[in-house]
Amino acid sequence: MASTLSRLPSQEIARVEDYLNDKIQSSADLESLDSLLSNLRAQHELQQRQLVEAQEALAKATKASNDHAEAVRKQVEAFNQQQADIDRRLKILTQSETSDEAVRIFESSMEKLRRLDIAKGYLDLLQEVEAPRTALSPYTRLKNIASSLKDAQFAAEGAAPHLVDHTEKLASALREQLRKDFSSRLQRALEKMKWPGKDLVLTDSLIEEWAESVELLLDLQEPELEPRTPASSIQAKDPPVLFPLEVMVHPLELRFKYHFSGAKPTNRLDKPEYFLSHISDLISTYAGFITTYMQPIFDKRADTAGSDLEWNFLSALNAFIIALLPMLRQKISTFVPQVVNNPPLLSHFIHELMNFDTDIRDTWNYLPDPYSSENWKGLTWEVLTKQGWFDRWLQVEKDFALSRYKDIIDTADSGQIDYDGVEPNVTKPTKAAIRVNDLLETITDRYRPLSSFSQKLRFLIDIQITIFDQFHERLHSGLEAYLAMTSTIGRTVQGSDAQTSLEGVAGLERLCRIFGSAEYLEKKMQDWSDDVFFLELWSELQNRVRKNTSGGKNVVGPMSVSEVAQRTSQAVADNFNNGGTAMADGALFDETASAYRRLRLRSENIIISTLTSEVQSSLRSYSRVSMWSTLSAPATAASSYPHPPSSDLTPAIRTLSSSISFLARALGSAPLRRITRQVLLSTQTYIWDNVLMRHTFSAAGASQLASDVDHLCSVVDSALGQQTAAVGYQGESKRVIKRLVEGLTLLCLRIKPQGRTDAGEVETPETDSATQERQALAEKELGLWEVEKRLFANNESAREVLSELEIETLTESEARAVLEKRVEIRS
Repeated sequence: MASTLSRLPSQEIARVEDYLNDKIQSSADLESLDSLLSNLRAQHELQQRQLVEAQEALAKATKASNDHAEAVRKQVEAFNQQQADIDRRLKILTQSETSDEAVRIFESSMEKLRRLDIAKGYLDLLQEVEAPRTALSPYTRLKNIASSLKDAQFAAEGAAPHLVDHTEKLASALREQLRKDFSSRLQRALEKMKWPGKDLVLTDSLIEEWAESVELLLDLQEPELEPRTPASSIQAKDPPVLFPLEVMVHPLELRFKYHFSGAKPTNRLDKPEYFLSHISDLISTYAGFITTYMQPIFDKRADTAGSDLEWNFLSALNAFIIALLPMLRQKISTFVPQVVNNPPLLSHFIHELMNFDTDIRDTWNYLPDPYSSENWKGLTWEVLTKQGWFDRWLQVEKDFALSRYKDIIDTADSGQIDYDGVEPNVTKPTKAAIRVNDLLETITDRYRPLSSFSQKLRFLIDIQITIFDQFHERLHSGLEAYLAMTSTIGRTVQGSDAQTSLEGVAGLERLCRIFGSAEYLEKKMQDWSDDVFFLELWSELQNRVRKNTSGGKNVVGPMSVSEVAQRTSQAVADNFNNGGTAMADGALFDETASAYRRLRLRSENIIISTLTSEVQSSLRSYSRVSMWSTLSAPATAASSYPHPPSSDLTPAIRTLSSSISFLARALGSAPLRRITRQVLLSTQTYIWDNVLMRHTFSAAGASQLASDVDHLCSVVDSALGQQTAAVGYQGESKRVIKRLVEGLTLLCLRIKPQGRTDAGEVETPETDSATQERQALAEKELGLWEVEKRLFANNESAREVLSELEIETLTESEARAVLEKRVEIRS
């Protein structure tokens, strides 16, 4: 054992010692020494077998390596022999002294052969081109090969780029050659037909020749057309100009350029309608030919082209318009820069261009994409949106509108009430209000044809609502100025002359200008809100707000939701804040109309307070009359009712007559009725408190007061005139002051004497029938003493007697207070 260990290396000896120290640490471990030796022997045998297997594998690998090296050596020798043989043959073939020179000469020869082969193939294709129908087949094959190579190149990670490029160029060259030849054929047919002259030669043979040339060009172009289906959600581009129509439009384009370029009289910057109407005339002139002869070709092709290409051939007239528009776009691109710095010319051009778009869209039903749910946006949209001229045009229109607005305001008669501009029974606005409304309606007509929602709304906000706001500010300032001048400080500062100019009808006229203008424009805004054009704008705005509830994008151009809501309607912001779950009702002019409504209500209240104050001032002297209890009736009092009005009532009658007469002319039925009612109610209160409740009355005094009130009511009814009579308002004054009228009914109760007539005459058998009838009626009437007895008995009795007198508004206590004003009751 010791001798065996001595032959091992020192590291192995150390590992053995560590192993034995680990396995045998105590005397008990010596008992398992046999099993330990047995395990070691088993492991030794296993390792011996693995060593034998490894030696066998090594021997096989060594043999295989030697065999491979020998085979490679033999291949190298064979290659060297072949290379030497090739070099020898190249030298003989090329008569060269060195192999490198022989290789260059050989490659040059192969390149010549390759070019010769390509040229032969190209000539073969050109020979097929001589027969048009047969020429399309090889072109189609070549185009398919080019397309396949391009697809394969992508899969091959960009391999063989020169081959793909060469094939594409070859296909493109062949396409241009075919197009040129087919176009020449069509051009020759058109010349025979004398296209585009007025008197076309339309024989059967020429139509057949023309149709064949058209179909050849369509066959050539069809593989390039963009596919589109009705169910496709992708927005397609405008269809390209079809090859045959491009050929047919070419002479029309030359004629267009001749007339509308250079120094020709028809090429005028102030007359864009010349070249726009020229395009419209071309469509109108040749629409019949296109529909009659080209539409059948399109119909046939739509049936055979497949559903994805059918949309290109649905309308030959649309295709003709598509072919005409490029020349117009080119003209516009050079025309706009020439007029963009001249506001009148730019405004006129955009207006004429919108008219052209509308004509093409409505008259010819032009729709480039028949599967689109939207109308054609038009050339105006291209100029304003795609070319970016909208902001410039908007500023031009805004400057023009504000300038026109200033001219309206500065006109000498702008502040005058226009009594003839509206219906007789409506409130009369000022001439400025009517002209401002006409201006705003003109502005609407100018931007109504726009196809862009954002542009329409910006036009509305930046111009129309801006003018509305400025006119509102003017009306508001006028009202504030009136209030300042009629205030105590204003009267002191302005002096008596200024105060006189604001009294009576003059002051009411100033207020009615504001009221009438505010009401007129408020109603116009309500009418506009019901217009289809503004309803569609509101609906689109709501849809955009609903879609934008989860984001922070601007809803209209540079304007946020809050900015749009501030200028149009608070409902916009409410709908945005609630996430679009419950859309609030509203309209585009809500905020502006609300401002005018507040101004109208405020001016109406000031009219009421002004007229009320003037009427009460005119009644002050009347309220100080103290002869009511001593006034005695003449012998013929019963037959002279109503009595002449009291002299102190004249100022009030004059004030009511002039003021109400003016208001009846200036205001509509509804506001006139409201204002008159409030003035009458305040007059009733004033007379009740300052006349009826402050004095005592004899029978004659009570009759005079009742007669004076009747005069006031008749003056008001007479001043209201035919306007209120037409709506059943005549006699309404007494119904308004019913409380005062019923109080005067109680106050004027007569004392019924026994055995005497109202005239104080003794009854006789000879009394005529009229007198007897009056006597019978007088007997039925309740007298003063009977009413007094029942009125003061108790509340139930008081209610009964008031009911018999048909008094409905007075309470029992009020009736007693009125009756106590009779001197007979007091005595």
